Amino acid sequence: MISQLLAQFLKHIDSFLMTCLFFTLMIGLFVLYSASGQDLSRVYAQGVNIIVALSFMWVAANIAPNQLERIALPLYILGVLLLIAVELFGSISHGAQRWLNLGFTKIQPSEVMRIAMPMMLAWYFSKRDSKPVVTDFVVAGIFLLVPVALVMKQPDLGTSLLITASGFYVLFLAGLSWKLLVGGVVAFGASTPILWSMLHDYQRRRIEILFDPTQDPLGSGYHTIQAIIAIGSGGAAGKGWLNGTQAQLDFLPERTTDFIFAVFSEEFGLLGNLLLLGLFTLIILRGLVIASQAQSTFGRLLAGSISLTFFTYAFVNMGMVSGILPIVGVPLPLISYGGTSMVMLCLSLGILMSIQTHKKLVAT
Repeated sequence: MISQLLAQFLKHIDSFLMTCLFFTLMIGLFVLYSASGQDLSRVYAQGVNIIVALSFMWVAANIAPNQLERIALPLYILGVLLLIAVELFGSISHGAQRWLNLGFTKIQPSEVMRIAMPMMLAWYFSKRDSKPVVTDFVVAGIFLLVPVALVMKQPDLGTSLLITASGFYVLFLAGLSWKLLVGGVVAFGASTPILWSMLHDYQRRRIEILFDPTQDPLGSGYHTIQAIIAIGSGGAAGKGWLNGTQAQLDFLPERTTDFIFAVFSEEFGLLGNLLLLGLFTLIILRGLVIASQAQSTFGRLLAGSISLTFFTYAFVNMGMVSGILPIVGVPLPLISYGGTSMVMLCLSLGILMSIQTHKKLVAT
């Protein structure tokens, strides 16, 4: 009886994805314990975040893809309206206006767009009866530009980058012409001076520091310099769990969130990094396999976007920590401390599971 109930409870959970997710989350808790200075309360709090996130994943996995398709447009409209509300009435904290105070709690609507954006574009292209034409991509580009512009204005460069990536991957998988793609790259290059003038001073400073962090070693370049030292000192096998000097001696800032990869690299070295990269790769590849086997255009585009956006999460975080990308405030997926990011990532993985397991049910 119990086994039947358990099987019913887990019937929409993809075992391969869940196994990879479990090991990645366990690694995250171990490195968080070290990065937080062996603060068990922080680990317990992350454990609660994980439980909540897995609950959202289970709910998403049990919602059929055709039901997700029905709510794509309403969710997108709600997300845009909430972003507009943030612009008009949002709470300001640390110079950024990103939160909406509902009285009993605060929400960050830009997080909603991480899921709503690829769902909206996947829904839009699934309604095209024939092969998408140029005008379809122009309309889709407008759908993408509106929330990205609103998030950029908050300002939140990291989230706007992730929303842009999630939307772009749908465009690419929908058949975006290489001519349009190259033309877009050329146009972006030509507009660089304009875009540069639109950036805030601290954002321009981050890009300048990328090329030479030593020009401000105790200021803007401090994060990058300390992270590079931590990664390099880890060597091949690392210094051992709880033995990383950069983290334990408090040299490394933001070590439980954006820069937790530097802590992991110092303590577990190249071998540990290869293990973590292997887990990330398996999650991404599994997502792409699910996308290739999806039974609908909506499922294929959404699964592909979720998988490649997960890659963007990991690449951007590791890139900024290792000094090859500017610091944009993107957490390391499933490892960094935080509830919102954890919930959104597990929710996305739950959608992947839904696309896979409901496909099996239909086939049988």
